[in-house]
Amino acid sequence: MASKTYNVGIIGYGLSAKIFHIPFINAVPEFRLYAVVQRNPKPEDDAEKDHPGIKSYRSTEEMVKDAGVDVVVVTTTPETHLALAKLALEAGKHVIVEKPFTPTHQEADELAELSKKQNRLISVYQNRRWDADYVTLSKLVKNGSLGRVTEFETHFDRHRPEMPTTGSWKTKPTPGSSAIYDLGTHLIDQVVHLLGLPKRITGFIGSQREKNDSGYEDSFTLLLHYGQTLATVKTTVISPEEKQLRFWVRGDKGSFKKYHLDIQEEQLKASVRPGGDGYGKEPSDRYGVLTSYKDGALTSEVVATVEPPTYVDYYRRFAKALAGGGDVPVSASEASDVIRLIELAKESSRLGKTLDV
Repeated sequence: MASKTYNVGIIGYGLSAKIFHIPFINAVPEFRLYAVVQRNPKPEDDAEKDHPGIKSYRSTEEMVKDAGVDVVVVTTTPETHLALAKLALEAGKHVIVEKPFTPTHQEADELAELSKKQNRLISVYQNRRWDADYVTLSKLVKNGSLGRVTEFETHFDRHRPEMPTTGSWKTKPTPGSSAIYDLGTHLIDQVVHLLGLPKRITGFIGSQREKNDSGYEDSFTLLLHYGQTLATVKTTVISPEEKQLRFWVRGDKGSFKKYHLDIQEEQLKASVRPGGDGYGKEPSDRYGVLTSYKDGALTSEVVATVEPPTYVDYYRRFAKALAGGGDVPVSASEASDVIRLIELAKESSRLGKTLDV
């Protein structure tokens, strides 16, 4: 029997929708791009022209009344996520919410409860669980190549000392903005997905730019305490390096050091799409190095980055969950845990002390 096709309606038509969602919706046979909410189409930026045959709406209220919509994807700014996801759930739609899920964990929990009440699925788009470098590192941790992990460093560093001139939400101090909500949700989610929740947290959050009158917090360093394991989660905008460190994970049997970000975002922005030649495959000059300790000696080898399932797998898993074939790829409760850690990190930074989780 042929699998059911689910009609997808997207709220918002910015970079998130165009680059991180629509290509993967189109790559999974169980989904069909059905509608887009775009408030102010322009001749050079019109979802209906870009995707002939879809329905174009000017408001979410209009779209969720459409009985043809099965799944709603929320790609708008973080402070709007709660209200828009509620509208969709209350209209009987399944929902995917772009990260950061919500500005507060109470809002995240509210959406989790509402989805249960409505008997509808909700999931958060933590797509970087399917980064090739993270999948490679996870394999090394789980197969014992590093032994007992003692230090786990994860970075998303860049050298951007000047404040961006664009009016993006990512440069304004609004609820759910700042680097820790933008990039930090990815890094924290990966650590918690692999190591679980920490016992304590220490946060250092602020701005490293010399000229920044906006109040936007552009950098952070978090210490996640796991007993004998310490995870350092870091983003800085002052990092003049040709190769940015991504992972450095050390254990009693080995160490893994990796530079460069996963290639998928770079490819997507260059119009390379899932299924295209080389999509998601990292070139060999970006491979990481595994140093092993055995019989009192150290040896190093280049480790090929695995060919990842890619971000397509997020939508594949969501399709299976809709068909009753498993859990959603990222649950609301998991995303709520990440937001709670961000709140604790902000409080830790404000108080200047380590807090229990």
